[in-house]
Amino acid sequence: MLDELIKKITAFRDARDWGQFHNPKDLAISLNLEASELLELFQWKSSEEAIEQNKDKLQDELADVLYYVLLICHDLGIEPKEALLKKIKKNADKYPVEKSYGSKKKYNEF
Repeated sequence: MLDELIKKITAFRDARDWGQFHNPKDLAISLNLEASELLELFQWKSSEEAIEQNKDKLQDELADVLYYVLLICHDLGIEPKEALLKKIKKNADKYPVEKSYGSKKKYNEF
């Protein structure tokens, strides 16, 4: 599924010759900007209000974030599923259930 999405977004990019502008630094900046637009939808609202008022916009901003994550992974030769599974394993080691269950403490505060 992710491979299919990556093919679609790279085809979209390549059809417009935008690859020339897509270096890792600028893609990371764009990712951060899109994440900020997502965050802005929650500003000054409860989570419930933001979701109720902005469901379509939230979907669009999340899609933009995913777009840039997948492009960066593609361009850096990172397999997104493998990277995520590896990170989940690292987090499981840092946050064992017996220490972290129900806690909001950071791993170095246990």
